[in-house]
Amino acid sequence: MSSDTAVDKKSRLQQTNPDYDPNVVVETQNLTKIYRDFWGRQKVRALNALDLEIRKGEVFGLLGPNGSGKSTTIKLLLGLLFPSSGRALVFGEEASEVTKNERIGYLPEESYLYKFLTAEETLDFYGRLFDMPADVRRQRVDDLIEKVGLTWAKRRQLKEYSKGMTRRIGLAQALINDPELILLDEPTSGLDPLGTREMKDMILQLKNEGKTVVMCSHLLADVQDVCDRIAILYQGDLKELGRVDSLLQVTEETQVRTKGLSQEAQEEIKSVVAKYGGEIVSMENPKTTLEDLFLNIVRESQQRPGRRSSGVEASSEEPS
Repeated sequence: MSSDTAVDKKSRLQQTNPDYDPNVVVETQNLTKIYRDFWGRQKVRALNALDLEIRKGEVFGLLGPNGSGKSTTIKLLLGLLFPSSGRALVFGEEASEVTKNERIGYLPEESYLYKFLTAEETLDFYGRLFDMPADVRRQRVDDLIEKVGLTWAKRRQLKEYSKGMTRRIGLAQALINDPELILLDEPTSGLDPLGTREMKDMILQLKNEGKTVVMCSHLLADVQDVCDRIAILYQGDLKELGRVDSLLQVTEETQVRTKGLSQEAQEEIKSVVAKYGGEIVSMENPKTTLEDLFLNIVRESQQRPGRRSSGVEASSEEPS
């Protein structure tokens, strides 16, 4: 999509919808998805009345155990599924409006790429799908291959790539159209510690470029490192939503960091710090880990009376 077309669309949206906020990239309103069997009977309620708002330039984490509705949410945003009720809006438009996908990059959990093409040929192929001019396409391919650290293997067929290398070229493919919104499903899957660190650095770089990133991941430490806000889903229900730094604060406790004190002085209460000539470096609420927060929410949900026993895990259509 040309920039002029995007500007025209934005103007039309502002005229037809006075509540449209260009800084809100993704919005869901009471979004519900029910999978039904051949006879139309309810089989699985994959997503239940989800309300989310994802703003421009943030990294948003979508978390939950298998069967929580994460992948269903992503597919609804891409227009690959239609909601049973409620709305999914992307760039102020209904998610079913397929033209908006020209402004989206998507890295699925498993990248389905042509194994007999090289990295250069793969990215060139996807660039052609977006009608990119040849000179722009060549430059874009070179830049992305360098960005994901595969310059040394750019002429090797993908069948020779390791899973980590395939993940990298999958990310490059998701960025070929210079998208405004990037959806990443398990982006660090199959990467070694160095590759994981580089992937997280690339996600932060995308944020610095003004991109909006939505990522699903089971590796909670990775989410904690890069996400501004998170939503935790369980059996299709939204259980927690907020900023990572706020959610991880343990407000019932106070943590004091000091320097210049003996072991004896460190064990004294705050009023004794000055007596021993120490200096309070900081006094704040300690933080838990995202892993502990996640597990506590899931365990509380499992123990809650009257919870639904059915979940997406019972459906072959939506494993995660």
